[in-house]
Amino acid sequence: MKEKIAKSWKTLPSAVRKTLAAVIGSTLIILGSLLIVLPGPFTLPLVILGLFVLGLEYAWARRTLEKVKEQGAKFNPLKLFKK
Repeated sequence: MKEKIAKSWKTLPSAVRKTLAAVIGSTLIILGSLLIVLPGPFTLPLVILGLFVLGLEYAWARRTLEKVKEQGAKFNPLKLFKK
């Protein structure tokens, strides 16, 4: 299924792919950023998903996503709840 989606994504013209990735990715990042201020769950997953979508077409988003992954690997939630 993943290969099928990737294949159909690559058949789209480059301008359409970039526009779709920019609109969907930016919307997810903006929505995730708004949920930081507004009450609501799923803040970081929306931002990370937005970076992933943007990373399909933009190198800067892939680099940013890699940095987020590195920082997330350093995070240990058990340290938060230790007494």
